[in-house]
This record gives sequence, structure tokens and C-alpha cells, in this order.
Amino acid sequence: MTEPPDSHSEPRSDSAELAELHEALGSLRREILERFPAREPAPSLLADVDWEALFDDLRRRISSIGMSERSGEVDEFGMDEIVVRRARRVLDLLYDRYWRVDLDGADQLPDAGPCLLVANRSGMVPWDGLVLAHGLHREHPLHPQARFLVADWLITLPFVQPYLARLGGVRACRENAERLLGSGHFVIAFPEGAKGATKVMRERYQLQRFGRGGVVRLALESGVPLVPVGIVGAEESNPILFKWQLPARRLGLPFLPVTPTFPLLGPLGALPLPSKWVIRMGEPLSFEHLGSEAASDELLISRLTEELRARIQGLVEIGLGERESVWG
Repeated sequence: MTEPPDSHSEPRSDSAELAELHEALGSLRREILERFPAREPAPSLLADVDWEALFDDLRRRISSIGMSERSGEVDEFGMDEIVVRRARRVLDLLYDRYWRVDLDGADQLPDAGPCLLVANRSGMVPWDGLVLAHGLHREHPLHPQARFLVADWLITLPFVQPYLARLGGVRACRENAERLLGSGHFVIAFPEGAKGATKVMRERYQLQRFGRGGVVRLALESGVPLVPVGIVGAEESNPILFKWQLPARRLGLPFLPVTPTFPLLGPLGALPLPSKWVIRMGEPLSFEHLGSEAASDELLISRLTEELRARIQGLVEIGLGERESVWG
């Protein structure tokens, strides 16, 4: 029989009890490790990814979207006749029903031969160039497809360049314009450039400075008629309320446009609004009496450029006066 503990024996110390507990836990841990040996950690799927190479490949693929699946009927500037013919169905709908374009003065253009049309720039998306070129085709169907010049900052954006080129957009530079005029095309130029495309609503239809007179110099040297064009309606299609600078810097953009629908509606905010369009063409200006040597007279170029700008501003004001309201 087990004897009861001696009531006079000394109690065990706390340190002894803790030591015994640590020993028991250590024994349990060793037993667990023996029965369940640790496995090698699985390699991370993202550990060996070359993020820089992946980003470069993605950027290259995005910038080339639309460059494949060409029909083969492509000219030296990238215009695809099949794509243009298919796009005319959509452009007819936009022209007749959505924007209800009122075009006047196209009968003054020559039935054959080149012509340089100079218009005010409206909105970041070049709807003005597309619509004006489409209207010229409707008025002069036998003439070569009119081509519109697009600024570098826009044509180099992903998704933009391939489709604009296939629809007739051409990078804005002197050499391209000369080659197009030399082949008998109508060429549409927007000398305001980015300053005109990025105007906010409070500055709409106030023409900006025309650079250094490149369009006048080109008309003088090429001997082609120069036609002023005033476009009303395009600035309300994608109106810029203000320019958001902070997030644009993080994206590497000069600014992020804030419109009534963007960025509130996301990608759908890029769709244009159904404003009423009025396009007025002035009387063609001929500089044949001046001769090509006048292109070296900087004072003359500056004066003719300001006169051209004033004519276009006047055509814009005529269009604004003829339009009953923004929505027609």
C-alpha cells in the first residue's frame, strides 16, 4: 500500500516545476519533429519573374495592337482602303444622325488636284479630322481620300496610331504633307496643335497661336490653294472641364482630362457627346502671285499666318451664330 505523503516534507520550488515543464515540452517537440519531418518550402511562382522584361513585352504588344490583320491594301502612310470603306458606315451614322453635321463651302474646292485645308483643333480625340475628311469624300467622291495630319503626342499613344493610320491619319510633319500634296490629295492641317486640343471649356472656340507659320510656308512653296475651315461642335463632343495633374504625373501623362463623363464612367467616358456640328469653309486663298521665294520672308509669313488665323476665327463665330444650341 502506498503511504500518504509526509505532511512534514518540503514543497517543490517553482523553478524545479518550470524546469520539468520545459523538459516535457522539449521532449514533445522532438517527438513531433521525428514523426512529421519538415518539408522543403515550395518555390514561389513569382520569385524568378523578370518584371522589367515582362513590362517591356507588354508595352510592345499594346503599342502594336491593330497592326496585324491588315488587308494588304495599304498605302505608304498605312491607310487601309478596306478599313476606310467599312468605317464609312459608322461615320455616315455619326455624320447624319448623331452629330447632324452641316457642311458648307466644299463646292469651292477643286475637283482635281491638291488643296491644303487649315482648321481649328477641337478636342483630344481627332474626331474633327475624321469627320471633315469623311465630309469631303461625300462632297468629292472621285477625289483621292482626304488625309488629316495628327500631332506626334497623339499618334504615339498605344491603341491610337494603328487605327488612325488605317483610317487616313498621317503624322504631322512637313515631309508627309508635301508628299500627300504632291500626289493630289486634300490635306487637313491643325496648326494649333496640342494647345488647341487641350483647351478647357472656358477657352473653347478661342483659337490659339499658329506656331511658326508652317502651313502658310507650305502653301507658298507647294503652290497649292489654302482653304480656311471653321469647325463648331467638336469641342462639346469631349469637353474638358479641367486638367487633373497629380494622377497624370504618376501615369507619365502631361495631364488627365476630366470631362462630364470621364473618369466617372470609366472607358465609356471616352465616347463623344451628341453635339450639333457646323463646318464652314472659307474662300480658298491663292499665293501664286507671291511666288515661292516669298516663303523666306519671315515678316510676310507672320502677317499671312495671322490673317489666316483671323479668317478661321471668323468662320468659327459664323458657325456659332448659325447653330441654335449646343445640341442643335
